[in-house]
This record gives sequence, structure tokens and C-alpha cells, in this order.
Amino acid sequence: MDSGRIRSPARRRVLQGAAGLAAAAALGPRALAATVEDRLLKPIAATGETIPAIGMGTWITFNVAPYTDARAQRVEVLRAFFEAGGRLVDSSPMYGLAEAAVGHCRGQLGGAPQLFSATKVWTPTRIAGVAQMNLSLRLWGLTQFDLMQVHNLLDWEAHLPTLKEWKAGRRLRYLGITTSHGRRHGEMLELIERQPDFDFVQFSYSIGDREAEQRLLPAAAARGKAVIINRPFRTGDLFERVAGKPLPAWAGELGCTAWSQFFLKFVISHPGVTCAIPATSQVEHMRENMAALRGPVPDAAQRRRMAEYFDRVAG
Repeated sequence: MDSGRIRSPARRRVLQGAAGLAAAAALGPRALAATVEDRLLKPIAATGETIPAIGMGTWITFNVAPYTDARAQRVEVLRAFFEAGGRLVDSSPMYGLAEAAVGHCRGQLGGAPQLFSATKVWTPTRIAGVAQMNLSLRLWGLTQFDLMQVHNLLDWEAHLPTLKEWKAGRRLRYLGITTSHGRRHGEMLELIERQPDFDFVQFSYSIGDREAEQRLLPAAAARGKAVIINRPFRTGDLFERVAGKPLPAWAGELGCTAWSQFFLKFVISHPGVTCAIPATSQVEHMRENMAALRGPVPDAAQRRRMAEYFDRVAG
């Protein structure tokens, strides 16, 4: 759910200390990170299936009207995402016209065999949820979702039986639940610890908001939950906080030539994180983001160094 409406100067490339891309470093047995075609992949704990560690969010950025230049531009954004090895696209009925835009873009690209489709149910009552989920399938142009999530925990007890029925009927493959902006973390923690049916959980985490490291990420790892991270840029706030500040000279050792890559590598290198979903409306920014899928993976000591440097320069 991270807005891509960031001014270009705040995301400009920092041409210092760039190193050649190297093989990704191991994160240990719990993370089970792997690379295919030089992409960092992470496992879905429930099955062992792997997905690229950077996906694409659609909040704000894909809420665009039909028959507009903006809709045509989103086709190119999605094309760049898939060309860079992306798979997981996350949306929601809450995001206005985003689901319709995703479906249109898929059609313009001739489909997307590598797509990992992730959306949400966002309405009270089970009956309304069924109608909303069926509409989402039509908008995306799919017969099955890879992941259906309960958006912001809204009436999750009513929707869970439907999600389980759809999973049994192969209309979706995984079940999930979400929150954002640091809200309702206590309730999310309780669900992680006590509700075994959710394969995925989604919440906010970034180098500037590391509260999830304390309880949510360890609990999800301990109970075999895949974790999607929204707001990895804190809706652009991180770029504002480092505007005019240089990347550290050692950023090149991590394969980072832009702040976006520095922020994303910090998030996806956490052993408990499965996938981060930054959003953007710009092809250049998409390519820049996706470059963080490749190259060295920061280890625990490097992650501490990254956090300390950010805290120092961001104030």
C-alpha cells in the first residue's frame, strides 16, 4: 500500500560506490532464501513454493480511469514489473478502479503466466463478501486467485468460512489477512498466534518504522506464516526524510545505487519477510525498485549498519 507518487529528485540515483551484482547471501535455514535467474526468492511456509521478494502494490497508483493516458501508462508499469522478474501483484476493492486497471493491463500484455494474484475482501457480512470476491475475479479476468486476504481485519470471522470453501474448491490457493499503518497490531498478533487457517499475513514495516521486528515478524516466522510488507517506503515519507542526503559509501557493497533499493533491501533481507509490495506509477521507478531483487542480501550486521545510518541522516 505504498504510494508511488514520489517526486523524481527524491528518488534520484546516487552514483557512488556501485558494485557489480553478486550472488545473494544466505539468510539461514529459517529464511530459506534462494535465487533463480539472479532474483531473490522467498518461500511460502505453508507449501514451500517460492516467490520473488519484491511484488507490486496498486493502492493509489492503479486507481486510474479507462481510456486515459494514465491507464496506458500502467500497462507499461506492469510490463516492466514482469520483465524484471516480478510475480506478486496486490490489490483490493478498496482501491477504487485499481482491480479493473490490473485486469485491463493483463489483457493488454496478453495475460501474465507468472502472475501471483493477491487481492482482498473488504466489506461486512459473508454474503456481501462473496459478491465482492466474484466481482474481483471478473475484474482481474481470472477463475482463481492465488491469495485472498481479509482487508484490515474487517469482519474476518464472517469471511473465513467463505475463504476456506473457496480454497477447498480451488477458487483460491492461499488465505490471508491484513492491516496497515501500524494499526491493530495487537489483534493481528493474536490472530497470528491463534488462527492457523491464514497462510499469509500483511502489515507495515520499513527501515523508518521497525516496530514489527519486536513481535509480529518473530511470531509469524514461528507459526509458519508468509509475510507481505506494505508501506516499505512509508508512503514516500522515507524519501522526504533523506532528501539531499547521500547514500553511504558502502551502499555499493550491497548493490544499491538508489535510496529505494537501500530501503527495499533492508526490508526483504529480514528472514521473516516473504515479499514487499511498493507501488509506483512510473516505469523508471519500477525498474529501480525491482533492481533490489538482485545482488547481495544484507546480513544481520549489515542490516544494523543500514538502520543506524538511516537514523543518523534522517534525523
